[in-house]
Amino acid sequence: MTSSWKIELIPVPVTDVDRAKAFYERIGFHADHDHKVQDGLRFVQLTPPGSACSIVIGEGVTEKVPGSQEIQVVVADADAARGQLTDAGVEASAVDEQPWGRFVHFSDPDGNRWSLQAIGSRPNG
Repeated sequence: MTSSWKIELIPVPVTDVDRAKAFYERIGFHADHDHKVQDGLRFVQLTPPGSACSIVIGEGVTEKVPGSQEIQVVVADADAARGQLTDAGVEASAVDEQPWGRFVHFSDPDGNRWSLQAIGSRPNG
């Protein structure tokens, strides 16, 4: 029997932690933790609406270059997700129709790229 694996946390590299935290909160992410562990280590965990997986931004949490992260998430409705982003003042792409789903793309203030995919069904739920 195979054990169940669930992604818990994805590091997102940013240049300005407070600016990034405000951006993600503005688009509906919940700030779960904001803790300065020690000098040079600040851990800010944010969870997208309805997600079991979170992102972490902060100081000393990743060596990735700000703007280098790409993340794809599934949403129920691409049009509604795009509306939520534009209502929050975020520049989002038009809905892109593909045979494997409907996509909306946007970037955070550092250029980390997000793809929101709406699909009819998933083989694994």
